[in-house]
Amino acid sequence: MEQYQLTKKQEVEKRIFDIILSIIAIVITSPIMLFIAIAIKVDSKGKIIYKQKRITKSGKEFTIYKFRTMVENAEKETGPTLAKKNDERITRVGKVLRKTRLDELPQFFNVLKGDMSIVGPRPKRREIIDEIIKEVPKYKEREQVKAGITCIAHIKGDYYTEPELRLEYDKEYMKNWSIIKDIKIIFKTLEKIGKEVFILKEKYKRNSN
Repeated sequence: MEQYQLTKKQEVEKRIFDIILSIIAIVITSPIMLFIAIAIKVDSKGKIIYKQKRITKSGKEFTIYKFRTMVENAEKETGPTLAKKNDERITRVGKVLRKTRLDELPQFFNVLKGDMSIVGPRPKRREIIDEIIKEVPKYKEREQVKAGITCIAHIKGDYYTEPELRLEYDKEYMKNWSIIKDIKIIFKTLEKIGKEVFILKEKYKRNSN
């Protein structure tokens, strides 16, 4: 296995950066999170916050927080499975949240707890990882750094990026980590979210006319 772990100094720098930025993000986005919570409650039955076990650095399991984007008990019949394009389990509000990445906002609390970083490989469930490893044996190399809210794969791809390509994006990030790189990824993420919001806004205008 190739080694991509950060030095102790780099880990401290990244942790301080994460704490400061996540506090700022929570304060700024709190009105947005309140609006999203109301929209989810009005749109469909079920809990507002979705909790799920995910895997982060060194295979450690933690509970991730997300705004619910699927119907309640979406995996009751299928068991653990990845969402697909045009997945009927995704709610109307959920489609917007996934498209704009706003369903990830509660994860800033995961960052404060130390479970995650703002930038890092997206965390997955152990069952999903085990399935992916059968096809992509080196997939566990992603677990050498903390999981993150956003990553290169989020910028260059989407929810449905193939595991092989996602691994390459994550390896590219881990090989060349720096605070500056994290800042660039965050700004590119915000830029992509802005574009998605604009597209959805224009689509809504067209449908309203």
